[in-house]
Amino acid sequence: MKALKLSFIFTSLACIAAIVVWAQNQHFIFATAALSGNNVIVSWKEAGLGDNQRIDYIASADATATYHCVNNGGQCPDAANKVTVSGPVTASGTFTSGKNGHITASLQFGPPGPGSFACPPGQNLVLTDFSFSNIKITDVTNNVSESAVPRSLSATIFVCPEP
Repeated sequence: MKALKLSFIFTSLACIAAIVVWAQNQHFIFATAALSGNNVIVSWKEAGLGDNQRIDYIASADATATYHCVNNGGQCPDAANKVTVSGPVTASGTFTSGKNGHITASLQFGPPGPGSFACPPGQNLVLTDFSFSNIKITDVTNNVSESAVPRSLSATIFVCPEP
């Protein structure tokens, strides 16, 4: 009888442990990316987090941006007056799950800046085009990632007129 009670207790504890592990099976329901002006907004829903958990996220992408010098007449006077920059871009944030163990949120990032590139006097620096690839969201707390849909976005904002 004592062995039966011990067997029942161990079986019950194993079931409870399994339920806790199953209830906290972190996974993304969706992850999307969209352009808003020159920025990318990554939106997602993650579930299986447990109640009232603080989760750290990083939205990231590989990005390329081209900047031109443009005069007051809207012309790009010298083909050498441009720069293309590439590199990773990120945005991070911390969000708290509710009683239902999920988080629905968004983070936003823009293209890489022009670095030290500058225009000569009388010309303005203009972002002419950009692209983002490998857009994804990462739950850093639980080491879970999801690629956004779509995974790549790009736009041409300004085309230098032909002289």
